[in-house]
Amino acid sequence: MKFSSKLLLWTMTVMAAAFGFSGFYFVNYVFETSLLREAGQALDENSILCFAFETAALNVPAKYDVLQDNTVEQIASNLETGGQNTSRMLRISDEEKNTIYASIGFEAGGGLLAQTDTATKTYRTIRMGGHYYIQTGSSLNALDRVLYLETLRDVSEVFNERALGFRVYRQVTLAMLLLGTFIMYLISSWLTKPIRLLTRATKHMAVGDYDYRARKVSDDELGQLTLDFNHMAEVLEENIGRLEDEIQAREDFVGAFAHELKTPLTAIIGYADMLRSRKLDEEKSFLSANYIYTEGKRLEAMSIRLLDILVAKHGQAQFQEVWTDSLFLYLRDMFKANETMHFVYSYDKACVWAERNLIITVLINLLDNACKASEPGSVIDITGREEEAGYRFMVKDYGIGISRQDVLKITKAFYMVDKSRSRSRNGAGLGLALCKEILSLHNSRLEIESIPGEGTCISFVLMKKKEGQYEKDGC
Repeated sequence: MKFSSKLLLWTMTVMAAAFGFSGFYFVNYVFETSLLREAGQALDENSILCFAFETAALNVPAKYDVLQDNTVEQIASNLETGGQNTSRMLRISDEEKNTIYASIGFEAGGGLLAQTDTATKTYRTIRMGGHYYIQTGSSLNALDRVLYLETLRDVSEVFNERALGFRVYRQVTLAMLLLGTFIMYLISSWLTKPIRLLTRATKHMAVGDYDYRARKVSDDELGQLTLDFNHMAEVLEENIGRLEDEIQAREDFVGAFAHELKTPLTAIIGYADMLRSRKLDEEKSFLSANYIYTEGKRLEAMSIRLLDILVAKHGQAQFQEVWTDSLFLYLRDMFKANETMHFVYSYDKACVWAERNLIITVLINLLDNACKASEPGSVIDITGREEEAGYRFMVKDYGIGISRQDVLKITKAFYMVDKSRSRSRNGAGLGLALCKEILSLHNSRLEIESIPGEGTCISFVLMKKKEGQYEKDGC
């Protein structure tokens, strides 16, 4: 069952119960009030009749010392037919509570009379002949006799009014419930509209429409829930987009890896088969063996780089305080054998927080890429300077440069701007991908600025130690 239907059903159930109990209480309250009023009037009438009977008894000629039964009957008959109320019904009983006179139709039992004594007036409501009556009973004194007077007052109208009240109230209640059902249907539909919109949004998202958003239609808690749901959908869409990008990147990685693996293996197998199946002269044998060796070294370098990337992604670096001048001195010693390039070093001495060997790997890869992108004899600037944000390492070449489109892809595994140039120098397109992962461990990133035909500048920033901590931390 829908929430709006439940809301409507429970609301109408509560309304029906409330109308039922309140109507029953109200009609019965009016009925009890009217009945008490009629009972009071019946008792007053009984008292008046008692007084009239006693007065009439005093006016009877004194033939006897005691009031005779026939005289009682005569007085009772006069009281019954006297006055404006011709429907008056009464009954007179003697000291033994035996009936002396009773109006025609007075068929009430003696139960009330049994409870009546000289000091007590009683009354009760009885049903007789399809009508309702209030029966009253009291005692009276007439010429030394104690008699009992009972009267019947027709109160059927009060009961008829109660029945009419219940009937009218049922009709009004039914009409109010029907009207209330219609109004509550509109209200419940309006209140649950945000829920329906959220349900529609979840169905859209279930079939892959992640950019669908629920419309906010209220400013209450459901409106806030809509905003939270939309925020959740945005985060979910971002995560799914990121996962899709990662899946696509993995597919590209696998495809590029298969391609990069296939090319040298095909050459190696071909030249090896040539050496195995043919007898070649010394020069051709050397060229074939050299090509096998060169491609094998490239495969070895590629496998090492892949392993380094995996370690950088899942490993934990051991950070320590490192003097920057020791890093530049290491690079100077490592590349001093390279006489084809002119390396220019310029750096500030500072202490950074890093994993020494990993940062050396980054710098070596950047220098290696700069050498591959430059012509022999070109200048390569290696710079280090202190900045407010940290310590910036910078490697700048004046080589072929990189286009804007390639700058966005250059850090992806196996991506090479100039594939033929990179392969000729044993490149596999993994250096910058490795640098990206290492710098990610250091909460840093590569910043690439390049102009095609003019050169490339690649830099990154590491956190440096604050002044006054060098001696304390061992820098």
